[in-house]
Amino acid sequence: QVQLVESGGGLVQAGGSLRLSCAASGRTFSPNKMGWFRQAPGKEREFVAEILWYAAITTYASSVKGRFTISRDNAKNTVYLQMNNLQPEDTAVYYCAARRGLTGEYDAWGRGTQVTVSS
Repeated sequence: QVQLVESGGGLVQAGGSLRLSCAASGRTFSPNKMGWFRQAPGKEREFVAEILWYAAITTYASSVKGRFTISRDNAKNTVYLQMNNLQPEDTAVYYCAARRGLTGEYDAWGRGTQVTVSS
């Protein structure tokens, strides 16, 4: 059983930065990739960024490219999301997810951490 726990959310002014962390626990945690998603009030959950766990190849949503950076620490089973130049439209609950198989959907999710950006 994999557990993902996010931290690092909070309230920040527009133009500010936050770093989210997602710590994974489980007997044999070895995902294929991990990602960050977000859901704003009244909106669908959307993809933010993902990283291949071993190759460290990253992919970003166009809305965050150049402002957000995803990274991982394999030894700590932790994935990070550095968010710079935050804007009010980035306000959302941010979720960490893991895909353990080589294909298919993300199959493990954290409970989320709130990010609020004031204008």
